[in-house]
Amino acid sequence: MGWIIPPPKKPAKTRADLARERAAKVQWLIGHGYLKSARLERALLTVPREDFIPDDYRDYAYLEVPLPLPGERATISCPHSYPLFYEPLGLDEGHRFLEIGLGSGYGAAVAREVVGPRGLVVSVELDPLTFAFGRRNLEGAGYHDIVLVQGDGGLGYPEMSPYDRIAVTAACPRIPPPLLEQLVTGGRLIAPVVEGGIQNLVLVEKLLDGTRSRCLCEVLYVPLRGVHGAPAPP
Repeated sequence: MGWIIPPPKKPAKTRADLARERAAKVQWLIGHGYLKSARLERALLTVPREDFIPDDYRDYAYLEVPLPLPGERATISCPHSYPLFYEPLGLDEGHRFLEIGLGSGYGAAVAREVVGPRGLVVSVELDPLTFAFGRRNLEGAGYHDIVLVQGDGGLGYPEMSPYDRIAVTAACPRIPPPLLEQLVTGGRLIAPVVEGGIQNLVLVEKLLDGTRSRCLCEVLYVPLRGVHGAPAPP
């Protein structure tokens, strides 16, 4: 099913209002079983989600709806989507993390807080408008050590591989082979995969002799674009 996006409006909530909503949302995520790890909890409390959302939607930052961003069909995912991805990945301190789909920059900021100074975050975004928006948000928030790449996310970023963890934030017809190649043995990748018209969130572990996959739940994401994305309609 689709989402009902609230109408744009002039922001009215104060920093204090949004900080209270952020704390309440973290407790909601814990109570609903999405959020389990202490590092991710601290990251979600640290990063102001409202600073990664266009002003006309800022007051809706902690609602469980995706919100529109500059670019072609670009959105910032629902708040629960971040622990939904990062918890199964086991994203942790010191990891080298590759994100496919920079979006607003919020997911990269949260990941940077989780992996800490010994880790690395690389994020790839195809859409130039979305890329510029995400980069501006990250720079404004003081995240200057995230590697930002404008390009085809399905190709990954081999220059800084291998990666311990990879998250694909767009639905793909299959896991792009270049991403598996850039994943360390024992590493994990998570992505929405389209199967029979349904998007399933799939967790993949790379083994010495192949991969092991399991389906976590049904999701709804914009389609991956680029070489390994869905074929363009006729």
